[in-house]
Amino acid sequence: MSRTFVITGTDTDIGKTVFAAALTAAMGGYYWKPVQAGLADGTDSEAVARIGGVDPGKILPERYRLKIPASPHYAAAQEGIEIALDDFVIPQVDGTLVIEGAGGALVPVNPDLLFADLFAHWVLPVIIVASTRLGTINHSLLTIEALSRRGVPIYGVAFSGPENVDSEQTICQIGNVRHLGRLPMIDSLTPDDVKAAFASHFNLADFTI
Repeated sequence: MSRTFVITGTDTDIGKTVFAAALTAAMGGYYWKPVQAGLADGTDSEAVARIGGVDPGKILPERYRLKIPASPHYAAAQEGIEIALDDFVIPQVDGTLVIEGAGGALVPVNPDLLFADLFAHWVLPVIIVASTRLGTINHSLLTIEALSRRGVPIYGVAFSGPENVDSEQTICQIGNVRHLGRLPMIDSLTPDDVKAAFASHFNLADFTI
């Protein structure tokens, strides 16, 4: 079934790309990172292909590849690049498309445009990846509120990290969002282990309805 999902996070470095890789692989889909900021240590597109075992032919080229590992608005300005809302046209693919933002929902794309604004423009279902570590309730509810105020359709929350039943339930209850599952810490980020972790902790049918 063809679906398009946007993946955002409550913060940076919380497992968003690992989840995006796992979902892309499970759906047999395509992956698109519209803005990549930071190239020296490898890109998220390369990581998705590597740890998800996703066919490189299903990794779509970034709209912007910025060298500096920083917020896109800053990296682009430093590199003399102007980013505009109209630059982001959703790729048409035959199948599922997983789109990954950069950092959290309120990261600036340019001085006048946040990723949350871009998501509102797209009107596509957004999956929030939230860490289970300390502070996740505050970060998650702020993300949910920011997206909801803009009319962004929130598909649900995918948690990342060790189980934290109270925090997970609290976020979903107060935020009135669906608990999609939780991706545990994966010691060996191989395609087989990533696929097995996703299959054990998520119901694929939840992403095809």
